[in-house]
Amino acid sequence: MAETTTLLEKLDALVARFEEVSTLITDPSVIADQQRYVRLTKEYKDLEELMNARLEYANLLGNLAESKSILMTEDDAEMKEMAREEVAACEERIPILEEEIKLMLVPKDPEDAKNAILEIRGGTGGDEAALFAGDLFRMYSKYCETKGWKLEVSSFSEGAAGGYKEIVCSVTGADVYGTLKYESGVHRVQRVPATETQGRVHTSAATVAVLPEAEAFDVVINEGEIKWDTFRSSGAGTSLRIRNAHSLVCVLLSTTKSIRSM
Repeated sequence: MAETTTLLEKLDALVARFEEVSTLITDPSVIADQQRYVRLTKEYKDLEELMNARLEYANLLGNLAESKSILMTEDDAEMKEMAREEVAACEERIPILEEEIKLMLVPKDPEDAKNAILEIRGGTGGDEAALFAGDLFRMYSKYCETKGWKLEVSSFSEGAAGGYKEIVCSVTGADVYGTLKYESGVHRVQRVPATETQGRVHTSAATVAVLPEAEAFDVVINEGEIKWDTFRSSGAGTSLRIRNAHSLVCVLLSTTKSIRSM
């Protein structure tokens, strides 16, 4: 009973924050600040799930107490049978709901709510590895469709026999990174590939990398701290070096020009 009271207290403590966030996401000044608005709408969604669970939990506890009271005080057999069924249903549901609430109350990794960059690269196995990478991409594409996520291909390099040597795409939606991050690593397959003419089983691999999408941020550059150096060799082309006098960060850019004899 003490655990039940503690769980209810934790949920009750979140009611004020839920009401505050509910008001903030309708504030025009908050809506104008898109980064803050997106952050608050995600918090509202998480809190709304907890509030719905809190309401169900409180109703179950109330129904359980009322049904037990009926069993102790009621003489009517039919009423007692209905109360007995209600007690059984509540006692079955309450432990399950408590575990769900405990999981909801665990602090989430702030990265989990971000969009993700998905990179798939064929590994060992030659053409078959590229085919396998293509199969993985189609699998993730279908999965994104079922989740209602948007997948956009940023770049790709096709394999000689089909599939992809490498393909990079962005995935946007709710809790994308938190769901896909466990897919990172080496994926391996053993099968008779389409490129095999003698029916032999091949082992091929592909690597999958899932990265959280970087957030936009402002960079302030003091022109007085930047030094520009230009170099020209005897051949065609120019090199430009940009240095920060304090941090010693250096960027080197090179341009080349082909020369065709006339």
